[in-house]
Amino acid sequence: TRQRIKFSDERVCKSHLLNCCPHDVLAGTRMDLGECIKVHDLALRADYEIASKQHDYYFELDAMDHLNSFIADCDQRTEIAKKRLAETQEEISAEVALKAERVHELNEEIGKLLAKAEQLGAEGNVEESQKVMDLVEKTRANKREAEEIYRNSMPSSSFQQQKLRVCEVCSAYLGLHDNDRRLADHFGGKLHLGFIEIREKLDALRRLVAEKQEKRNQDRLKRREERDKEEREKLRASSRSKRRSRSKERRRHRSRSSSRDRKRKTRSKSREKRHSHRSRSHSRSRSHKRSRDRSRDRNSKSK
Repeated sequence: TRQRIKFSDERVCKSHLLNCCPHDVLAGTRMDLGECIKVHDLALRADYEIASKQHDYYFELDAMDHLNSFIADCDQRTEIAKKRLAETQEEISAEVALKAERVHELNEEIGKLLAKAEQLGAEGNVEESQKVMDLVEKTRANKREAEEIYRNSMPSSSFQQQKLRVCEVCSAYLGLHDNDRRLADHFGGKLHLGFIEIREKLDALRRLVAEKQEKRNQDRLKRREERDKEEREKLRASSRSKRRSRSKERRRHRSRSSSRDRKRKTRSKSREKRHSHRSRSHSRSRSHKRSRDRSRDRNSKSK
């Protein structure tokens, strides 16, 4: 079945495709989570890596939700462990607690430096490894000084008790009097480094998802502005068309009015011509009649 499904199938672990599933990262540690309930397949991851270059599937959101839930559970366990320690360990004043916290901080710094030095040495970078070990020696001196201040602030019987704290990264217990080897094993161990990897990956996913959401919002806004621009262009085109139509209608109206005026003028002139003609004809007729009358009068007198 796994051979037939695609990487986009909902049964496939999207955190695995992005190489950050806690089931993979913490495998083989004391917090091994066992097999993931979703499909893990390196071939599907390879398919996704190729396809994601051409298309964005937004699997980062699924992976971010997964890691958010996992880290939230881890942080909740850390708070529960802190509360349990506060209830079981001997209560100390706030001032002494600050001094103990300073010792814990220096312990953590030594552990991280030792783990880094060992890693550099394993990689063959002896010179850089030695520089880190020089920092370790300085930090050890600061730790001895802090321990002396802490010891002098409380009874010797209380100082001998192992003061524990909970690692904020992986929720493991750390002792105030842990030796360097124990500190190096913890901070350079697969469990602690695995939690660092998961937390760093979660931070990267949050930034990436925020950037993608911002880009999608900008693209959506740009598309909306383009649609609005197209609508405005359509409205302006429609308005121009209506104005042209009204202008043509006015020109036709003026043309019809001018034509009617010309026709009225033509008819008026025609009537005037006919009237003038009739008047002249009537005048000639009267003149001719008078002429005939005068001629008859003359003839009559001659007789």
